[in-house]
Amino acid sequence: MEKMKRCILVALLAVGIMTAGTVSAQQQERKKVAIVLSGGGAKGMAHIGVLKVLERAGIPVDIVTGTSMGSIIGGLYAIGYNANALDSMVRVQDWSYVITDKEDLRNQSLSDRRKQYTYIYTTGVTIGKRDMNAGGFIKGKNLAELFQQLCTGYTDSLDFSRDLPIPFACVATNIVDNSEVVFHSGRLAQAMRSSMAIPVAFSPVRIGEMVLVDGGLKNNYPADVAKAMGADIIIGVTVQGDPKMAEDLNGTMTILSQIIDVNCKNKVDENLAITDLHMQVDTKGYGSASFSHAAIDTLIRRGEEEAMRHWGQIVALKRQIGISDDYRPKMLHPLRPQVMTEKQHVTGYTFENMTPQAERFIRSKFKLHKKDSIDAELEQQLTTSMRVDLFYQTAECRLVPEGNGVRVVLSAGNRKSVQLHAGVRYDNEEYASVQLGLDIPLKTATPINTDITLRLGKRLMARGELTIHPRSNIRPTISYTFRRNDVDVYFKGDRDYNIRYNQFQAEVIPINHDLRHFNIQYGLRWDYMHYRNMLGSESSIQTTLKNEHFYSYHARINYNSEDNWNFPTRGARFKAAYSYLTDNFAQLDGKPGMSEVNANWRMSFTMGKRFTLQPMFYGRLLFGNTVPPAFGNTIGGDWFGHYVEQQMPFAGIGNMEYVDHQFVAAQLQAQEHIGGNSYMLLRLAAAQQSDHLSKMLDFHTMLGGQIAYYYNTMFGPAGVTLGYSNYTKEPYFFLNLGYEF
Repeated sequence: MEKMKRCILVALLAVGIMTAGTVSAQQQERKKVAIVLSGGGAKGMAHIGVLKVLERAGIPVDIVTGTSMGSIIGGLYAIGYNANALDSMVRVQDWSYVITDKEDLRNQSLSDRRKQYTYIYTTGVTIGKRDMNAGGFIKGKNLAELFQQLCTGYTDSLDFSRDLPIPFACVATNIVDNSEVVFHSGRLAQAMRSSMAIPVAFSPVRIGEMVLVDGGLKNNYPADVAKAMGADIIIGVTVQGDPKMAEDLNGTMTILSQIIDVNCKNKVDENLAITDLHMQVDTKGYGSASFSHAAIDTLIRRGEEEAMRHWGQIVALKRQIGISDDYRPKMLHPLRPQVMTEKQHVTGYTFENMTPQAERFIRSKFKLHKKDSIDAELEQQLTTSMRVDLFYQTAECRLVPEGNGVRVVLSAGNRKSVQLHAGVRYDNEEYASVQLGLDIPLKTATPINTDITLRLGKRLMARGELTIHPRSNIRPTISYTFRRNDVDVYFKGDRDYNIRYNQFQAEVIPINHDLRHFNIQYGLRWDYMHYRNMLGSESSIQTTLKNEHFYSYHARINYNSEDNWNFPTRGARFKAAYSYLTDNFAQLDGKPGMSEVNANWRMSFTMGKRFTLQPMFYGRLLFGNTVPPAFGNTIGGDWFGHYVEQQMPFAGIGNMEYVDHQFVAAQLQAQEHIGGNSYMLLRLAAAQQSDHLSKMLDFHTMLGGQIAYYYNTMFGPAGVTLGYSNYTKEPYFFLNLGYEF
């Protein structure tokens, strides 16, 4: 009996060894599978849908190659983002920010954030040095920064075949000699950025003597690269649409797209010939720049649908690979959606190509001596501050593994000599206006910035401002402003008179706390009013305006936590100010000076996914024996301080109207996000005015309402407004295109 048991045990061991050998042999004999992903800009989002189906079918992936958007999806897949993680990642990105060079100013000062919603174009210029990031409308700073964050843990120079969980390669084009460049090693984020540098749109990437642009110009579907890496089975995905006919080429973008598509046909036929399973996703109706949430959702779904149409071929391919139908590949790498939020222990900080003063500024502003960990948000804040506060053209934050954590390497490019801004707007009252800005950093031990602004149009303005940064959040400021105003003043809806005047203004603000959400100022101002002429109607009260100067003391507080400058859905905005106006630093016309108190407060309450209610309370109270006409209360329009500094908006009144010295109002706005970039706005307002606070309720209540439609474009809001008030007793129409300034 004992002998029989030993025989059975030996037999079982022999079978186990044979089975293990067979399995091992199957694993060794299994053919290598490569996924090849083509370029195509936003259309490449369809690759994610295909990857979802391949994962569902249990197809092993041994090699990934790609070009342009295919290199981005493929590179991230190779370091551990599975299809679901990629789906989540692309949906949460703000692509309208990522594919531009806009700065992420959410954590910067209010004054910096205001510029972002004034100008439609901003660029830095380095005088006297070659700009290594020139050559495209978009330098790609935000793309490079996103890739750097997504590749956390793989930011060093690597061998893509040995050091990544899945061997990877991508293609770029060297326009110096029109050669194909295949990245098998290097810095992964830089390789992906090089592969998708669409000519003219994005600046090329310079590595040594190479100037690299989109790899699609030489090899848009790099199946041959996968073959050279040892692939036995190639599964490929392309997203190019049908060829355009002559009648389709009727615009600049379609012609540019056609030029790129024609040039991207190099080697495609040869590479398709060595592909075992080719899937071409239907991307009709979408282009390379279709990065809206709706477009991304549709493109991913179409990719999934295309792969499902090939389900039978995919399952059959498993047998060709040498695996069973129920085979599921072992996950050799962790999923990585957490890399954008996880904190990593910091062992130290290294500053490259930065002055000692700049290093001290960054250490002080972010209190790095207290920071023992870093996440993606802090990475973003550091690089943004290097570009905005310290005027470096480029800024990079690399996390280099060291000991039990990472060393943070902050690397800066050339310092900008100037930063240029340009804004343009049109409305049916002032017609076209242009505003230009010029920021000039001074090369001093303490950061000092000179800001020059010029507005051209009916309201001419020139302003020079000098801001000192002795510490991270204290910015003493001195400024000088010239305004040449041409203002129409209305009385109950009828044009009463026109006044033309020059205003010269100098201001010293020794205390200027400029924080993320707060700005607090205390200062002294000088105003000189030079009146050119005043033309009034027969019924208007003619007053003689004499040239005069004023000195005033100011205290202001500004708080803004709204999530969007023009169409907020959450957060609050609060402004309050007190000023004391004199003509000799103490009195006005030999009497006590005029006191001004003004404030406005708005909150946003979101109800559901698209509807937001925004109550607002505001007013301006003037006290004193003398109130100069230039500082009287005015209302009208949609914005505070649009025509003149003290102007307050009022729903239903389109033009500027003078009101009494005591004015308080309430407004309720309903905002409906229709979809995409479209918004409907409904405003209702009520106000009381009087010459004395005690008589505020004795006067008739002003009521007004307006309805507006706006489309939020990359050039600013564009929309139309219809309004009516019981004060003017007539409707008004207003057309606006662009940001307000």
